[in-house]
Amino acid sequence: MTVKGIIFDLDGTMIDNMMVHHRAWQKKLGEYGLHLGMDEVMEKVHGINEEILERLFVERFSPEERRTISKEKEEMYREIFLPDLRLVKGLDEFLRKAGEYKIPMGIGTAAPPENMNFVLDTLGIRNLFRATLHARDVKKGKPDPEIFLNVAGRMNINAKECIIFEDSPTGALAASRSGAGVIVITTTHSPDEFRQISNVLRFIEDFEGLDPRNPAG
Repeated sequence: MTVKGIIFDLDGTMIDNMMVHHRAWQKKLGEYGLHLGMDEVMEKVHGINEEILERLFVERFSPEERRTISKEKEEMYREIFLPDLRLVKGLDEFLRKAGEYKIPMGIGTAAPPENMNFVLDTLGIRNLFRATLHARDVKKGKPDPEIFLNVAGRMNINAKECIIFEDSPTGALAASRSGAGVIVITTTHSPDEFRQISNVLRFIEDFEGLDPRNPAG
């Protein structure tokens, strides 16, 4: 397919940070009496923070309390991750080449704005992207395709003409529902976890040697 735009998820896709998030979630949930094994955290904890807390604790916390817990967890995550913050192997070159080829790029992440800004500003890559949307920019989190449709709209491109890079089944499902082709990076999940998702074009371990003009190969 002719690629008119490229959209990235952030966590687990541009940066290999999901285990840091999982450790932070495991510790924070344990503080409130919910002790999950790491496999359970990886299975159950995905999406927008406030939705995660509502799903796991039902009505135990008020919306304000969920926002506070979410903020505490993200502060813990950033503190843990800062010394190791870097792009996934090969992505810096991929972004540079995409810029040279004038391929519009965007980010659609379920992360809160503080975490997105933490990555973009610490690594100095914000200017590479035409659109950057986060959890508070949408009404419905992944697997709803809203965020990817909105990113494509901000780029003035039909989502069906985009390639979306994702690392999770939930995110890949959202990308597929937008009509885009999906490339899955296997930093967090294995290919067999994506069997039921259409539009998956290929699986990659990193961005090394990937051509932005034809990333599907």
